[in-house]
Amino acid sequence: MSNVTNLNQFRKQKARDAKRSQAEANTAKFGRTKAEKTRDKAEADKAERDLDGHKRDE
Repeated sequence: MSNVTNLNQFRKQKARDAKRSQAEANTAKFGRTKAEKTRDKAEADKAERDLDGHKRDE
């Protein structure tokens, strides 16, 4: 006699896998920590200040 398989387990596992793959995609697309964002903004601000400091007054 064959074993009975519970299709709900397979359905739920498939849903979990889909959710996990979507989360990984979102992390790659949007996932930057607050520290990384702050550091990038500080670097951009410093570069802008340095550029403004090198301009000649006419």
